[in-house]
Amino acid sequence: MLIVLNLGDGPKRFSELRELLHHVTPKVLTYTLRGMERDGLLTRTVFAEVPPRVEYELTPLGHSLRPVMEPITTWAEEHVDEVLSLRKAHDTRSAEEFAG
Repeated sequence: MLIVLNLGDGPKRFSELRELLHHVTPKVLTYTLRGMERDGLLTRTVFAEVPPRVEYELTPLGHSLRPVMEPITTWAEEHVDEVLSLRKAHDTRSAEEFAG
């Protein structure tokens, strides 16, 4: 989902995606990009340069996901504080149960 949202504005290099998705390891990002390419959601273009430049871009099918994901993104932005608060409360209860 984050890759689709980040590629919605245009093509990006691997390093740009990695920077935007700083919590995702390079291995997981590579695996995910390959799967999305296989599914027809994005294209991978290699430019004959030294060093080689690779860009990822959404296909029309990939772009068709954006309208579906935008309400989810809005919901997440509106509820992030509540979710984080509930997560913290849950973790505190779990730690107390484990200790007790």
